[in-house]
Amino acid sequence: MRIGWKSWLVAAVLGVSAAALAQSPANTGGAAAGKNRVVMQVSDGEPGKWNLALNNARNLQADLGKDNVIVEIVAYGPGIGMLKAESSVGTRIADAMASGVSVVACENTMAGQKLTKGDMLPKIGYVPAGVVEIMQKQQQGYAYIRP
Repeated sequence: MRIGWKSWLVAAVLGVSAAALAQSPANTGGAAAGKNRVVMQVSDGEPGKWNLALNNARNLQADLGKDNVIVEIVAYGPGIGMLKAESSVGTRIADAMASGVSVVACENTMAGQKLTKGDMLPKIGYVPAGVVEIMQKQQQGYAYIRP
């Protein structure tokens, strides 16, 4: 599929991959099957960044319909701290997961910080490498957001 220069410019400015752009409904004549898919990166350890990501997830579900969007939040680096059992945003993360948002922690970061699954919030998911997870989701056509 040929993508116009304006679409490429938008993709470059927003940091969207060309593959994801080519698979968007606007570039497939609306024929893209399935749900809207979003992967969010949280690599900052500030509660404000987590609250922004959680607000974005809630707004996506509200605007598109909870059953029409898949949202995954990937935490690594300093962002992993908000997934610890004593997290100040733990209740909000639990609420997001209860509404269908997937929240995953990077096991590479956990190993580097000597964290175990017992140190973390219950029911979160785990991926071997957060950056690889984000890359693979983008290759699968997920939109990428970094609040």
